Amino acid sequence: MTPLAEIIAGRIRATGPITLADYMEICLLHPRYGYYATRDPFGVQGDFTTAPEIHQMFGELCGLALAQAWMDQGCPAPIALAEPGPGRGTLMADMLRAIRKALGMTEAAEVMLIEASPHLRQIQRDRLGTVTHLDSVEELPDKPLFLMANEFFDALPIRQYQRVSGGWAERMVGLSDDGLRLGLGPVVDLPREGKLGDVVEECPAAPAMVEAIARRIAAHGGAAILVDYGGCNGYGDTFQALRNHAPVDPMECPGKADLTAHVDFAPLAAAAIRAGAVASRPVRQGDWLLSLGAAQRAERLAAAGDAGAMTALRRLTHPDEMGHLFKAMAIWPKGAPPVPGFDALRLHADNA
Repeated sequence: MTPLAEIIAGRIRATGPITLADYMEICLLHPRYGYYATRDPFGVQGDFTTAPEIHQMFGELCGLALAQAWMDQGCPAPIALAEPGPGRGTLMADMLRAIRKALGMTEAAEVMLIEASPHLRQIQRDRLGTVTHLDSVEELPDKPLFLMANEFFDALPIRQYQRVSGGWAERMVGLSDDGLRLGLGPVVDLPREGKLGDVVEECPAAPAMVEAIARRIAAHGGAAILVDYGGCNGYGDTFQALRNHAPVDPMECPGKADLTAHVDFAPLAAAAIRAGAVASRPVRQGDWLLSLGAAQRAERLAAAGDAGAMTALRRLTHPDEMGHLFKAMAIWPKGAPPVPGFDALRLHADNA
């Protein structure tokens, strides 16, 4: 067993099986052995590659979408320009370069990064210079908020439930002779339909985070764009571990692999609407980027000598690459124009 596996096993021996959410939180955020506390997981040398690491055009287009929303709302100042889970700071760096085209936005913005890892915080400071680090979205200030979240919600801890005879049983992490393993707990009250063997996933933290973000946007103005892989119903076992760009058993090496699950956008949109903001329906990442001019941007970069621009465009937008798997959703204040590339979701707060 790895050191972290021993710690988890000791806890299970002492108090019994733990939820999948507890397991994910320990594996990702343990202060000594947690995945994000001990490494830079991004890029070719890491375990996975995110859209900002593929090419600069992703961050540029995200930045320009937020800049247009800022101008559409009358260029408020000062503002918080925020990103949760900012990785190496690549996305924020590309956005900052792009928003210089919106005269005055750079000067109005205080860059705020929500980051739990001390290791990654230092990487972000080295890349971006002066930034304000926060521990949670609840610490965001009461002023116009322009926020970009890319592959943030997929890493939040989830709980899983499996349909069994008599109802739903939560999937728990326990011990076997071979080490850590997934098993089933007692039947619980879960208001979901399903057939025997079905699995549903819930992310308890995500709607609360979105509600905190949307509450600030509803009250003070701003916009948020959330990009992640997932869909809109929460059904299916999407829990996975990646190490060296390949899938591995999530129970095999705690703290040494990235743990994620698909994002259910429906409760996120409902949370934003409950908070008094407008939420869009999720759209495919490829469709959204193309609507912002990704193809034209790639062609210009290729003509200027960027040999990787067209390959990156395919990776970001093609249905067989990231284009359909990844979705984008936006939040903005009532009465403001939609964030570029999005339409309002036809859902009322009292039905959310």
